[in-house]
Amino acid sequence: KELKLIMVICDLHTHSTASDGTSSPSEVVKRAKAANVKYLALTDHDTVSGIEEALKTAKDLDITFIPGIELSTYFNKESIHVLGFFKGDGYKNKELNDFLDSIKTKRIERAKKIVENLSKFHDIHITLESIMKNGKDTIARPHIAKAIMDAGYNYDKEYIFEHFIGNDCPAYIPSVQIDTKEGVELLKKHGAIVVLAHPVLLKKNSFQDVLALGFDGLEGIYAMNSKEDTEKFLSFANEHNLITSCGSDSHGGEDDIKHGSLGSMKMDEEWLTKFLTKLKA
Repeated sequence: KELKLIMVICDLHTHSTASDGTSSPSEVVKRAKAANVKYLALTDHDTVSGIEEALKTAKDLDITFIPGIELSTYFNKESIHVLGFFKGDGYKNKELNDFLDSIKTKRIERAKKIVENLSKFHDIHITLESIMKNGKDTIARPHIAKAIMDAGYNYDKEYIFEHFIGNDCPAYIPSVQIDTKEGVELLKKHGAIVVLAHPVLLKKNSFQDVLALGFDGLEGIYAMNSKEDTEKFLSFANEHNLITSCGSDSHGGEDDIKHGSLGSMKMDEEWLTKFLTKLKA
């Protein structure tokens, strides 16, 4: 008889208003509970500020919560996102938080320069303050796009990225990102296991080359994967004794159409056990 796989609803890649999500950390947990998510991680961009709020709500709702982060790094001319899952309370470490605060400061400086360029090149006038109110701890381009729309300019988010703040636009300023190997080592130093986020989105590097930088595994089960993508990633993980994580990359709102919605992802119990065993080791 063929063994029937036991699938568990998991979401180990989600975002809140602490970075560029639309729901507060506690609302993310409530939405996960409503969607029957059994294991949840909050992985905001370059910040751990939403974890305590999410953790408290998760305890109240009896949902298994894993403190996480999605760190922005750079390798071989490509942006690489590193998912970190903390085994304990290493996310509270002062050294780590000071480092994350320095990234926050650099992001604000970047936003200020983009505001100046929007005025100079596109006759679009917004303030840094209007951007800051959209983002709690991680100021990114989606916050700038929202500020442009809030100011009454008749553009949607996609148009703004394509014509004003996309990578090849005159107003664009590159983000300050750390070396991928450095980012992996930093998270491991503070008690995290590290997973390569959405390998399916890599364009300039092979996922095999990136994984060689010290990763514990990859996000083999991801909302934007095809069936073939998932099979390829899980096969590689199996062959090389790596773990896999499972994530929707939910940001809430209309972004869930682009990524995945909270509670839409399932993980084979065998892979989940491997992940949790590594996490508890």
